[in-house]
Amino acid sequence: MRVLLLYPLFPPSFWSFEKALELAGRKAFMPPLGMITVAAILPQEWEFKLVDRNVRSVTEAEWAWADLVIVSAMIVQKEDFLAQIQEAKRRGKRVAVGGPYATALPHEAEEAGADYLILDEGEITLPMFVEAIAKGETSGTFRSGGEKPDVTITPVPRYDLLDLDAYDSMSIQFSRGCPFQCEFCDIIVLYGRKPRTKAPQQLLKELDFLYELGWRGGIFMVDDNFIGNKRNVKLLLHELKVWQKEHNYPFAFTTEASVDLAQDQELMDLMMDCNFGSVFLGIETPDEDSLSVTKKFQNTRDPLNEAVEKIVRTGLRVFAGFIIGFDGEKAGAGDRIVRFAEQTTIPTAIFSMLQALPDTALYHRLKKEGRLRDKLTNINQTTLMNFIPTRPLEDIAREFVDAWWELYDPVKYLDRTYRHFMMMGAPRQKPSLGILKPAHIRALFVLAWRQGVVRKTRFKFWHHLFSILKNNPGVWNRYLATCAYAEHFLYYRQLVRDNIETQLKEYLEEEARLKTEQPDPVKAVA
Repeated sequence: MRVLLLYPLFPPSFWSFEKALELAGRKAFMPPLGMITVAAILPQEWEFKLVDRNVRSVTEAEWAWADLVIVSAMIVQKEDFLAQIQEAKRRGKRVAVGGPYATALPHEAEEAGADYLILDEGEITLPMFVEAIAKGETSGTFRSGGEKPDVTITPVPRYDLLDLDAYDSMSIQFSRGCPFQCEFCDIIVLYGRKPRTKAPQQLLKELDFLYELGWRGGIFMVDDNFIGNKRNVKLLLHELKVWQKEHNYPFAFTTEASVDLAQDQELMDLMMDCNFGSVFLGIETPDEDSLSVTKKFQNTRDPLNEAVEKIVRTGLRVFAGFIIGFDGEKAGAGDRIVRFAEQTTIPTAIFSMLQALPDTALYHRLKKEGRLRDKLTNINQTTLMNFIPTRPLEDIAREFVDAWWELYDPVKYLDRTYRHFMMMGAPRQKPSLGILKPAHIRALFVLAWRQGVVRKTRFKFWHHLFSILKNNPGVWNRYLATCAYAEHFLYYRQLVRDNIETQLKEYLEEEARLKTEQPDPVKAVA
């Protein structure tokens, strides 16, 4: 069996980092971990070719070679996901689909022409699919029935299928699931509230494979809440600490965690010892009432600003998610988020309007209340909310755009980044000049030209850089990398403004049209 694994395009989004990746000479931020895990679970006597369409297009030879096409995607990749199914069917290929989007909305993949729906988690449903193929079945839907797999049986992903040079960072996973109950989150729907973890030696085998393939640099630990099972995470970190030291710290890790990370100094210290450099926090909003409404109670136990400061002073760069549009939210939420980011010095704020994702508690509540607006579209920072909020959508949208513009003003972003790294604790390992490549040197010159010569940031760029080199020299490379992200944010904030204003205009015109079409109750009675 010759299998073509296709990973669809991401539209421009906060996470796509196109402009920053151009500086570094990379094609994509991270590889499709799910696809290479699928390749590891399927029979190894099958032949595989992987095409990440964020890196390159499929060749005619690859289309002709394939007996079977497998496509997986997140909701944000919806448009190209459906297009690739249709393209494969046009060429007479059998198509199997899976991943979060297909699992949430299987009928859309089926309508596009998919033959096999391999839903839920692949450790359970992929063997069902293989059995069906062996029986000669030409279609089918495979579901786990609510069962969650033991991830200690998950094989080492097929990193050898990747073009490693195309990516800025590798991806790896230790756990699935999250113990919390945030109303808007689809992670607990897909993976459950009981975090399941791999064995430490299992994860180290994956790192061994990446090391043998020659990867050096960043690795994103893609767990949706890395510290969901603190006991098992600490067991891993104790062994990872030894592995990193024995291999001279070839990898720098980034991950996602809940804010209660700040309550566990031992855990943060272990992460620092293992060369973790950054952590994503789902802060969502500084408004405690909104956090309670959405059941994100873990963010209400301690002051959020104090938690962020404690994490940063330990030595971890914080980047965080923020959301506007919660039920009962008061006017000015966008301004309060901007002020919080400035107060806590968080450089990178992933800011979104609230969306009701399929099958979440929020989705079911809003559906029951008759508040869902329309068919689910691509969801990212450039789309209006897909439900009717409790305050005017126009107000939320304008606050959203204004906040984007403030957060990513070049001077304010540079100042915030500088203050963040000046506050930051020193790393436990020294940055190595030996890892610099020609692309990095070129990126450094382009960054210095744009931010240190051309823009109004010119004087602050050099002041801040020399101050970092003098006062906290161990973080200079991470500081410059964070400065480089501004190249993407400056481009993306304009995209946010253009798209949101266009959609808002269409929304207001439609609202006005519907209003004029409603019969006058006085005339109707007369």
